[in-house]
Amino acid sequence: MPVLYHHTISAASRFVRVCFNEMDFTAELREELPWEARPEFLRINPAGTLPVLVTDNGHALCGPHIISEWLDESFGVFKRDRRLLAEDPFRRAEIRRLVEWFLIKFEQDVVRPLVRERVIKLHLPSSNGSGSPDPKMLRTGRANIRQHMKYLSWLAGSRTWLAGDRLSYADLAAASALSVLDYLGEIDWTDSPQAKDWYQRVKSRPSFRPLLADRIRNLAPVAHYADLDF
Repeated sequence: MPVLYHHTISAASRFVRVCFNEMDFTAELREELPWEARPEFLRINPAGTLPVLVTDNGHALCGPHIISEWLDESFGVFKRDRRLLAEDPFRRAEIRRLVEWFLIKFEQDVVRPLVRERVIKLHLPSSNGSGSPDPKMLRTGRANIRQHMKYLSWLAGSRTWLAGDRLSYADLAAASALSVLDYLGEIDWTDSPQAKDWYQRVKSRPSFRPLLADRIRNLAPVAHYADLDF
């Protein structure tokens, strides 16, 4: 069976897991702590980043973009109306643009600093940067949330799904990233009703349920995290 190296609070890992569920693709999940820089994992992916899929024939596919493209080329073409990449090249480009937006820009601006300060520092040894959250990093990440939520609300309010008329990788990437922040209670949904309506639709999909069951050691989610009608 293929093996997916992932981490519960990694938005990129969550994205790939939801994509697998949408495509009915089964893989064994192995949680990896990338900050440990485990030699065995670095031999699989020298970059030390997540997620990594090791296929049945031993190929290591590293990163959410590589894995999702491989998934589409291998299985998506047979899914017809359930395909997560459009057939039209310009629509495909828009989907890829938004996947990059949420898994790279949103990650850098918001998810990474907040996760590091609020989650990763709880698990790091004292010799490797553990300690109290940095208030400046928290303020910066939270300020950036507001700008990104405005853009997400515009997308959700002007399109059926984020990249067009059908659910796509763009929706799964955005929802996976938001689910991390929602777990931590970092999103004020009252300020973004259009984004909230869109997120509820994605959150209610069967493919998303395993994410709602995720729990981080020593850190419980906010009360509404797994609630489909929040």
